[in-house]
Amino acid sequence: MSTTNHCKNCESTIDDSFEYCPYCGQEATDNLTFGVLFSNTIENYFSIDARFFRSFGTLMLKPGVLARRFVDGKRLKYLHPAQFYLFISVIFFFLFSFSIRKADNEVNKALKKGFENELNLDSLQVKTDSVGIDVAKKALKENQRYTGMTDEEVQVIDSVLTLEQEFAGSSFIFKKNELDSLITSNAPQAEKLKAMGLREDAGAFTKRVYTQLLKLYEQRGGGILKALYDIIPIAMFLLLPLFAMLLKLFYWKRGTFAHHMVFSFYFFTFLFTAFCVLIIANKIINVPIWIETLFWLSFIFYLILALRNFYKSHWIGAFFKANMIAFMYMLFVLPIAVAGIIFVSFLLY
Repeated sequence: MSTTNHCKNCESTIDDSFEYCPYCGQEATDNLTFGVLFSNTIENYFSIDARFFRSFGTLMLKPGVLARRFVDGKRLKYLHPAQFYLFISVIFFFLFSFSIRKADNEVNKALKKGFENELNLDSLQVKTDSVGIDVAKKALKENQRYTGMTDEEVQVIDSVLTLEQEFAGSSFIFKKNELDSLITSNAPQAEKLKAMGLREDAGAFTKRVYTQLLKLYEQRGGGILKALYDIIPIAMFLLLPLFAMLLKLFYWKRGTFAHHMVFSFYFFTFLFTAFCVLIIANKIINVPIWIETLFWLSFIFYLILALRNFYKSHWIGAFFKANMIAFMYMLFVLPIAVAGIIFVSFLLY
């Protein structure tokens, strides 16, 4: 005689011989161990199974077909587009982190050297300006008979130039030395910001900018590239809807915005995959420039094929629209996005 048991997940009554609950699908004997926890994490969030390899092969060899099949309803056989994108982007940024670490060290050294040489450059500039002012004063006196100036007029101009010369030789260096002194003595931030020229009635945004500039100066620019790197994954994810909007603009009647998002997810997944291959290749061999050029041009060729297969368009239309979409995205969307990324990373630095 069969006995009954209760599912720990949905609390339904099930036969004791069942391995899985027929109502919710959870395993009847749920013995949670470290191995089970780790394997479930991999399976739930990365889905390393047949669906991944089936999706990966279709994505790389049949541009646009994977997105078309998903939109048409064949979704259980393939990875969800957002899940696929997140999985590949994690791998890409993991590989990219090794390159950015080396670049970050080089940028930090260059910035530190630049900050150390800044005072010498300012002193050189002041010296140059002083020589120019001395030449101007000498020229006035030697050519007084040609200009028709009286001795008193020449003396007034000489006094003004002398005053400007003294100001140029002390003002900036004095403020810089004052700021360095405040930093050394661990003075309150308000005093250091005041030495930088921040007015008391400045708005919150201006204060934030000055605060970040002070932080950049105190750390000699260290870590600025890492702050930029940290914001890129979020920015790339936000760029997806903008790419989908361009698709909607050119294929207004060829599906909903969600359909265009599916195409965008899979296309950016292909881009990240290609970049992963390029990073690994550069680690093994020094990839020639002409191969990298062909590598970048292949993105346009892939986009043409993907548009034709996904939207069922003609070759001429796919060629024209692929180039227009790429042109508009590179010319308008990316520059604005890069400026925004740099500014946001500075504010979060």
